[in-house]
Amino acid sequence: MPTVAFHTLGCKVNHYETEGIWQKFKAEGYERVEFDRQSDVYVINTCTVTNTGDKKSRQVIRRAIRKNPEAVVCVTGCYAQTSPGEVMEIPGVDVVVGTQNRGKMIEYIEEHKKFRLPINGVSNIMKNRVFEEMDVPAFTDRTRASLKIQEGCNNFCTFCIIPWSRGLLRSREPENVLKQAQQLVDAGYKEIVLTGIHTAGYGEDMKDFNFAQLLRELETKVEGLKRIRISSIEASQITDEVIDVLDQSQKIVRHLHIPLQSGSKSVLERMRRKYSPDFYKQRIDRIKQALPGLAITSDVIVGFPGETDEEFMETYNFIKEIGYSELHVFPFSKRTGTPAARMLDQVDNDLKNDRVHSLIELSNQLAKEYASQYEGEVLDVIPEEQSEENNSILVGYTDNYLKVKFEGEDELIGKIVRVKITQAGYPYNKGQFVRIMEEENINNKIGVSS
Repeated sequence: MPTVAFHTLGCKVNHYETEGIWQKFKAEGYERVEFDRQSDVYVINTCTVTNTGDKKSRQVIRRAIRKNPEAVVCVTGCYAQTSPGEVMEIPGVDVVVGTQNRGKMIEYIEEHKKFRLPINGVSNIMKNRVFEEMDVPAFTDRTRASLKIQEGCNNFCTFCIIPWSRGLLRSREPENVLKQAQQLVDAGYKEIVLTGIHTAGYGEDMKDFNFAQLLRELETKVEGLKRIRISSIEASQITDEVIDVLDQSQKIVRHLHIPLQSGSKSVLERMRRKYSPDFYKQRIDRIKQALPGLAITSDVIVGFPGETDEEFMETYNFIKEIGYSELHVFPFSKRTGTPAARMLDQVDNDLKNDRVHSLIELSNQLAKEYASQYEGEVLDVIPEEQSEENNSILVGYTDNYLKVKFEGEDELIGKIVRVKITQAGYPYNKGQFVRIMEEENINNKIGVSS
């Protein structure tokens, strides 16, 4: 039986796609082994979001080549898409496929075995207008299942290379989304995370179907689905129709990730983001009215070229005003090939780090304040794993994205359980198991059905 090993760098979409590629190898009779083992084929799914992503991708590629010089080494993903020439130059790389035509990977591997020549299967992503279907009926290692609903992005923010590595926005056919959602629920998953490159841009390339309608159909047509989580939504995509759907929904969780990037109008303009702080705040106010208790998480870039102390303080104060439940803070990093990397007034690294630290402190404070509202409350949690320190402690998320540790048996993993928050905190809250939400067959557990 031929073996294949995978290594995934980067985002959730890449992890999803690695599972999709694995399904294709599985269908051809391959056995999956760990990446640090000897394997006949190595597939490295690369990231290019920063220059460091490129560098890490190259390191992992070389690791595979050293591990088994006889193996077929296949490189895919965003770095392969934007820099196929660079990847092909690494001695030992046999097949390069970008962020499309992954279905041809095994064909290219067979061709390479025959002729022993490197194959570059990367084509121009900007010409692609079709979503590439990849089925993932189950995941190797998770209780939460991702479901990729769209690909690409039309925004061209000045700091971002992603439209060049993923192409323009294209949506998956609604019936394929629903069919796969049903497969995942049938495999035992209670929660589905809708994911993509510009997830809530779903439907912008369709005539008479949009993201709000997709959410409605997932809610009403997928039998047995308990929770729908949206991996990320832009402020401009929180339309009144989407707010209505969230308001009426029994399944969409009380947590939204709404990227901010900066709370300064002038910085947002230099970033070419398509909203002002005022617009962003209006949308947040509307959605908080519709969904009391909503947890809002966000991304912020600190030290964007030209960011003055005043602009940074505008961001700092804006974040305080919104009251996020958690922030992901990134220092600006120059991505070669983007307009922002060529901007003249780059911010000094020490200053950048100081600003990052003060935002992380603010984020920790806001996260504790948000969590403290739930001390003493009983919430639904889906335990995902046993704690590393202690097997009798389970770790999982509430619907509003509080991370909770509580004592429980491992057969609770993947089920929805009621847990009382005994001590709020950050990054973890302590909880006490109350009961299982639904009595169901104990062996209907994630992982059994893969």
